[in-house]
Amino acid sequence: MICRNRPVPGQRKASVYLGCIGLLLGGLLATASPASGQRLSPLHAAGPKIVNASGQEVVLRGYNVGGWLLQESYILGTDTLNSQWRIKQGLLRTMSEAEMEKFYRQYRQQFITKADIDFLARQGFNCVRLPLHYDLFLTPAQRHARTEVIRDPHNESKLTAYVQQLSQWYDTGQLFAQPRRLEGIRYINEVVKWCAANNLYVVLDLHAAPGGQGTDRNINDNFRPLDLWKRHDAQGRLLYQDITVRLWEMLARQYRNEPAIALYDLINEPHNLNAANGLSADNQELNTLYSRLIDAVRAQNDQHLILLEGNGYGNEYTNLTPDKLRVKSTANLAYNAHRYWCPNTAEASDPNPNQINLLSNLTAFRDTWQVPVWVGETGENSNEWFAAAVQGLNERGIGWGHWNIKRVDSGAGLLRIAPYGSLLTPEGRTTLLRNAQFARCQINRDVVAALTQPAARQPFTPLTIPGTIAATDYDLGRDGVAYHDDFSARTDYRDYTPHNQGGAYRNDGVDIARCPDMPNGFAVQQLTAGEWLTYTVTVATPGVYRVELRVQPGTETGRLSLQMGPTSMGTAVVPPGSDWTTVALTTAALPAGQHTLRLRVEAPVNQLGWLRFAPVNSVAGPGE
Repeated sequence: MICRNRPVPGQRKASVYLGCIGLLLGGLLATASPASGQRLSPLHAAGPKIVNASGQEVVLRGYNVGGWLLQESYILGTDTLNSQWRIKQGLLRTMSEAEMEKFYRQYRQQFITKADIDFLARQGFNCVRLPLHYDLFLTPAQRHARTEVIRDPHNESKLTAYVQQLSQWYDTGQLFAQPRRLEGIRYINEVVKWCAANNLYVVLDLHAAPGGQGTDRNINDNFRPLDLWKRHDAQGRLLYQDITVRLWEMLARQYRNEPAIALYDLINEPHNLNAANGLSADNQELNTLYSRLIDAVRAQNDQHLILLEGNGYGNEYTNLTPDKLRVKSTANLAYNAHRYWCPNTAEASDPNPNQINLLSNLTAFRDTWQVPVWVGETGENSNEWFAAAVQGLNERGIGWGHWNIKRVDSGAGLLRIAPYGSLLTPEGRTTLLRNAQFARCQINRDVVAALTQPAARQPFTPLTIPGTIAATDYDLGRDGVAYHDDFSARTDYRDYTPHNQGGAYRNDGVDIARCPDMPNGFAVQQLTAGEWLTYTVTVATPGVYRVELRVQPGTETGRLSLQMGPTSMGTAVVPPGSDWTTVALTTAALPAGQHTLRLRVEAPVNQLGWLRFAPVNSVAGPGE
């Protein structure tokens, strides 16, 4: 998924991406309803479309279940460790290898379960991308050999010995020889079963390839950069590539007749294959390995759709277009883009037609080569960016897999895991295993709304007058529809400005900070002139109201105005200062029923906690 060795918390591939995201509409999926029990139809390519056996187009829109079968440090809030092998190395300082393996079995049993998959289906998604680590397909003895390198990763002789051991197992046919005994196969089978029961397709994603497909340890979990492309065994072979081919041969034999699997994603996010790293400048290495892998899968009589990922974290396809691949057949190929931190406008384009993460390039590539395109990853931004990307992709009939289902203490994921302490302590691990369970996760409803109803405005929570309205409970919806903020989405991968300066409560451009003095524990902060918030309210009792606003002033006089529908309700003046205070205004008569209340910032204030409506006198409603 991301550049997971990120310079700031929540940062993904900031050094590479121009690109960004997409998701669902309300009437989004044409497949059967969840848990209907119908057998999924096998998919194939028909020109630029993915279709089922009846020739009906299927647009795959779903979620990645990352951080599960390959841990990525930022997902777990352990950025300083930055790769799974470094997490394991830390664990091995205080526990035996057997105890570490036991923890990982527990983690994999609890981080994602059927309850998570059922939840995705209930939201209307129709596919799950399953990121996999190649070590899941090693036997315990083979994984032990890798663990010995983890204990001393900078010891070149130990790494060489591991490569030679892999070489021997490869030559004697001991790698992936008994699939049903391998953890990876058991997990794939379980996910396929859960998904098929919900009419969800599965995308198999080799997220951490043997040797590592790039330089980013968080994604690759590799000991040396680019070893998939560069490391030779004693016989001079690019052994990791041979192992990758054999792994996909085994997977193809296992799943060639499984219709619930939509795509084989051969290698996740190859990156930094370039002359500066001693490789070609035009993806020759990628072409060679992809051509081998495609032919190897087809040799197993497997006609599944095969998804290619370009250089540069999955986006750049020079020398990888269908006419350049050295394969027996280009049937049932699809091309991937990973979209993060880029513009979602139709006008934005890249001069390189083979760099396809921008919407115009992605569409043009599909139309030029008459191949399906799919956005395998997108996310890690604000709801405003999510909704814009979803609308742009949906309008073009391009499917996507959102990243990521779960993150620790983050509003950007679909599910928020509560903080748990340190993964390197027994207490922290126990708490993580508990907090990661679906029933204990917080559903980020604003993310759900941005992905499934990107054009809509709807209440965040029921709000009634008279009563107190938390300032943070403004409506769900896009910037310009439910609220307006000076900065609501990152569209330049070089700009690390957070969209929510406080980083709390919601994933919009509105800046929200923790504030223990407020009833719900949060307040809107850094309210600047021109910003506004909209609330859907129900006036239960018509009449004139005194409105109190709990604010923290700024250094100059602030002003907050209220408007209900087209009617102005007045302006509250906020004297300068630093301590929290309450200011008030009196409204005209408010009619009963549901209305749109808008709070406008006419002059800045530091923070706003709540709005309290108390009746001054009552008036008769219509017909009374």
